[in-house]
Amino acid sequence: MAGVVGEVVKVHGMWVSPFALRVEWALKLKGIEYEYIDEDLSNKSPQLLHYNPVYKKIPVLVHDGNPIPESLVIVEYIDEVWKHVNPLFSHDPYEKAMARFWAGYCEDKCTPAIFKVLSTVSETQKVAIEEVKECLRTLEGGLKGRRFFGGETIGFVDIIAGWLAYWVPIIEEVIAVTIVDEAELPLMHAWFQDYLQLDVVKERLPPRDKVLQMLRDLHKRLLGQSV
Repeated sequence: MAGVVGEVVKVHGMWVSPFALRVEWALKLKGIEYEYIDEDLSNKSPQLLHYNPVYKKIPVLVHDGNPIPESLVIVEYIDEVWKHVNPLFSHDPYEKAMARFWAGYCEDKCTPAIFKVLSTVSETQKVAIEEVKECLRTLEGGLKGRRFFGGETIGFVDIIAGWLAYWVPIIEEVIAVTIVDEAELPLMHAWFQDYLQLDVVKERLPPRDKVLQMLRDLHKRLLGQSV
């Protein structure tokens, strides 16, 4: 499916942004063709500033000239507009509400905890790592023993949390510490593997070596700021 004839879909993102990846994964899952504009965040384009004058951030989805900012909002919009192809939400109101809850938990708790690991060392980092583990342990509760948060197929929470499956192992390499141990977090470990094997995900993963170098540089920069 390529969308309705005449539709114009654009994504303003940044090659390594986990938040922009969510948008692209959702579009690919729906089979929607789109134009991707890679932004230089040190020199943001006039178009990005025009489309997102409030936050001035990526990602921004532009659908037939209408801009939608913020990745969680965008992914839900994509599902609503193209709802008949690979739906991301259950029809059950409770399941839909819980999907929003777990996505919000990932965004509010897990994301800042991950970045905290990159900005700390020694004992402070150990505390940060335990915080990440606790976040992921709690997030496992949303899986309920299923392969994906959406069941046998991926859903809204998988798209929102999916970047963790790619970034966390790379962060482990940067800091030389295992965060997601199979014995400690078996459901999350299995979900990481299953998510990264999906074709729509593999089609849009940034090069691992480039992400590794970027995160190493970020780690050094954040440590320099914390001194």
